[in-house]
Amino acid sequence: MDGYKRIEHCIGRYIAEHYRSPVEIGVGHNFTAAEYIVSTGITCRCTDIKPQVPPAGVCYIRDDIFSPDTREYRGADVLYSVRPAEEMVPPMKELARGLRCDLLVYHLGFECYGDGGDRIDCGVLLHRYHKRGNGSEKG
Repeated sequence: MDGYKRIEHCIGRYIAEHYRSPVEIGVGHNFTAAEYIVSTGITCRCTDIKPQVPPAGVCYIRDDIFSPDTREYRGADVLYSVRPAEEMVPPMKELARGLRCDLLVYHLGFECYGDGGDRIDCGVLLHRYHKRGNGSEKG
C-alpha cells in the first residue's frame, strides 16, 4: 500500500472505530477513507464543491463548505477532511460547532490551523478542532 493510501486507511479505520455517522468534506477524487468506512458497514457521506462520481456505497453531496447546506450534514457525529486548504478550516469549525459534532483534519505536511487543536495519533496525526456535544473548540 503506498503512503497516501496508508494515510487514508488509518483515517478511515479510526473513524470507523469511533463514529457512526461521518461526513468527509472536500473529498475531491480521493474516496479511499470513505470506502474503508463503508466497508465496515457504516454509512459515509462525502462532499465537494465540484461534481464527483463516488464509488459504490458512498453517498456524495455537492456542497460548498463556505456556504454549506446544513441539512445535508444533519445527524453527523464527525466531520473530517483529508488535506484541506487551510482556509477551509474556519467554516468547517463553524459547521461542526453548529452540529455539535467532532471535526477531524489531516493536514498536508506540517500544516495546522491555530494551535492545532487536540492531536490524535491513529497511525497518522489528526487534529481535532471541535469536540462534539460539549461546545468546546480548539484552534
